[in-house]
Amino acid sequence: MTNTTAVRMDAPETHSVARRILTVFLPFALAYFLSYLYRTVNAVIADELTAALGVTAAGLGFLTSAYFIAFGLFQPPLGLLLDRYGPRRVESALLVVAAAGAALFALGGDLATLAVGRALIGLGVSACLMAALTANVMWWPRERLPLVNGLFLACGGLGAVFATTPVRLLLDLTDWRGLFLGIAAATVAVAVALFVTVPERRPEGSGQATLGDMLRGTAAVFRSPVFWRLAPACATVQGGFLAYISLWAGPWLRDVEAMDRLAVATHLQHAAVAMVAGYASFGLIADAARRFGLTPLTVQTVGVSLAVAVQGAMALGVGGLSPAMEWVLYSYFASASVMGYSLLTQRFPAELAGRVSTAVNLLMFVVAFTLQPAIGAFLGLFPAGAGYAAEAHRMAMLAVVALQAACVAWQAVGSFGGTSRQADAG
Repeated sequence: MTNTTAVRMDAPETHSVARRILTVFLPFALAYFLSYLYRTVNAVIADELTAALGVTAAGLGFLTSAYFIAFGLFQPPLGLLLDRYGPRRVESALLVVAAAGAALFALGGDLATLAVGRALIGLGVSACLMAALTANVMWWPRERLPLVNGLFLACGGLGAVFATTPVRLLLDLTDWRGLFLGIAAATVAVAVALFVTVPERRPEGSGQATLGDMLRGTAAVFRSPVFWRLAPACATVQGGFLAYISLWAGPWLRDVEAMDRLAVATHLQHAAVAMVAGYASFGLIADAARRFGLTPLTVQTVGVSLAVAVQGAMALGVGGLSPAMEWVLYSYFASASVMGYSLLTQRFPAELAGRVSTAVNLLMFVVAFTLQPAIGAFLGLFPAGAGYAAEAHRMAMLAVVALQAACVAWQAVGSFGGTSRQADAG
């Protein structure tokens, strides 16, 4: 049986780094690997789903976005559950729900059934990142959170890499239904491993907090000016990136760049690798930049600004870069957006860590599940052969760029005033 420990969040860490990596970092990383695999695999199997179900672009967008809808709607109660019951128990239970959703998706015969399965998957993996970020606040020194979170995201992002060419190769051995049954089995295995391996650790007094106390904490997060200064840029850049990398990047490469299925999968794999590299390196860059007086906020703002610039160049068809380089650079710089989680959790009391992270995540998934069907509906107005008009893709992406640019400018103009964590939280 795993012991439950209530701790002061600022207490010195007594466990060795190696033990924390083996019993905390790696189990959560495996779960996040599966989360990203679920999130992005539809971009590779989009043609198979279209052929099997006979859906339109809007229908495919709705099917894929069902994951984001369920994921996003569960974020407010998830934050309460994480701060009350701890990340180990919450995530291991929800992963069983994800496995059930994957099995339903594999066995479903119509769009409605698959959408329900996809929604259950979204609900089931909704804690994979948030539980890990909450656990990191509990187990790692505060000043190391950008580095630890970045390395964790890099490990989880390998799921997006696996969802490209490796998945395409697996489809030579089985169909998309067999693929999802296999992922369902792997999800159950990870749920069991996480429950058995991870020590339970919660903030002191979390078990005594009433529902009213916790809701007041949630309200304090959403009332905070610093939340509304930093969260929109993180949410729109990452949400827009997810809308593309989990679905519309594949059709973009097919319709705008005239690539076949294998080339699309290869380019998506390159983009996923770049995303993983970005997750890891931006944490390292932020850690090293402190020595030169540069804050993690500065590093993050520069990164997301470059992401928006590269995406804008892609939409306009300027810059002279190859499609591979465009998607690699976009994916790399867009990964800086997730630094927003650690930037915000450092500005609030540790007992609010789960609610802060899930509040950001809620906004991000609102963006993602709004954009996916909206892009699909717009593209559906401009059919062109087996796909959609290249100019329609460009116009849709320009609209996404405009939204992101406004939010990044809002953050950049108002965030560099040296606000203290105590003032931010108040």
